[in-house]
Amino acid sequence: MRALAVDFGEKRIGLAVSDETGRVVVPVGVLSRKSDAQAAAVVAAAAKERGVVRIVVGHPVNADGSEGTWARRVRNFARRLHESSGLPVDLHGEGLTTAAAERNLVDAGLGMRRRKAVRDAEAAAVLLRDYFFERGAG
Repeated sequence: MRALAVDFGEKRIGLAVSDETGRVVVPVGVLSRKSDAQAAAVVAAAAKERGVVRIVVGHPVNADGSEGTWARRVRNFARRLHESSGLPVDLHGEGLTTAAAERNLVDAGLGMRRRKAVRDAEAAAVLLRDYFFERGAG
């Protein structure tokens, strides 16, 4: 199942895509977010362009599993994204994806400026790897 992951942020949205098996996940870019409608349209177009069959959106739930204001906003964005793309959209707890992404980029030897440019896409990749791992595909 080829999937697209979305790390939704106030200013930037990171994207990552998997191969059909879910075993290979690569960051594919960062979008500038101007509005939720604009972001949903651009992400839907990216999903179509890459031939994905499912979209996974990072869901920032609290440690106790409850939803705060930002998690509700992400849920609303996921609904809008489903409407724009016509694809199934899953919410997946994003836990410490940004911290893990930062560690991966430091380990890869990227400097601070380069890390900032790709951090959101790497966070989306971490999210998608975790999504597939939990489903036994990774």
